[in-house]
Amino acid sequence: QLRLVESGGGLVPLGGSLRLSCKLSGEISLDYLSIGWFHQAPGKEREEREGVSCIDSSGGTTVYADSVKGRFTITKDTAKNMVYLQLNSLKPEESGVYYCAARVRSRCPRSAYEYDYWGQGTQVTVSS
Repeated sequence: QLRLVESGGGLVPLGGSLRLSCKLSGEISLDYLSIGWFHQAPGKEREEREGVSCIDSSGGTTVYADSVKGRFTITKDTAKNMVYLQLNSLKPEESGVYYCAARVRSRCPRSAYEYDYWGQGTQVTVSS
């Protein structure tokens, strides 16, 4: 079993920055997990969550949605069982709940349905 807890959300102005954290606890090491971050916009259903970024088990491969490339950065600290998402130059349409998810495979999956565990999310609000 694995538990994921997100933190770091908040209210920021247009163009502001936040660092989201995903704390993992359980029986599976981060060395064997790929971790993704997802954005669920206000009014959208769970099935409409959009992938933002992913980091593979080695940390050597990262994936970003086109809309966030150059602004968001995903990193991980295996010793601390933490994965981070740095959000810069935030836009109002990026408001919503951000979730981290874990897949018990080394490579980042193509679909949200391939993730095995999800956190409860952290709210990000970007004011215009």
